[in-house]
Amino acid sequence: MKIAIASDLSGYPMKKAIVEHLKERSDIEVLDFGIPNENEPHPYVEQAPKVCKAIQNGEAEKGILICGTGQGMAIVANKHKGIYACVVDSIFSGERAKIINNANVITLGGWVTAPFLGCEIVDAWLAMKFTQKMEFKKDFLTKNFHIVEDIEKENFK
Repeated sequence: MKIAIASDLSGYPMKKAIVEHLKERSDIEVLDFGIPNENEPHPYVEQAPKVCKAIQNGEAEKGILICGTGQGMAIVANKHKGIYACVVDSIFSGERAKIINNANVITLGGWVTAPFLGCEIVDAWLAMKFTQKMEFKKDFLTKNFHIVEDIEKENFK
């Protein structure tokens, strides 16, 4: 699996930790869109599109974006067709981003979540499949995801 990742300056320490963590896994290839270091900052509005475009053009299957709160990255990411980004700040919310919302991007806050917990959240999100652990609501969740896709088609012409 290929995962694209990027951060702004506020998210850099967590991005660095997550990249190192994911590179230990043999089943994941990391596409790191930066920032490369603390001396070369770029704002979230420049960083989020890099990950989204990598997913849109098939370079990556999933994405991780990190800024101060995760909120700015999520706003920008969700302006891209085919991107379903959720702000996550716990293992539970990381799992549910995939289980309930079928998120292909998660956003985290470097001011909110410690890097070691960020790594655990990423692992939890990656371990889940859409509707897993909520099989009793599979039809409901699937129907609603298709409604989200329909809304997207209507608004991204």
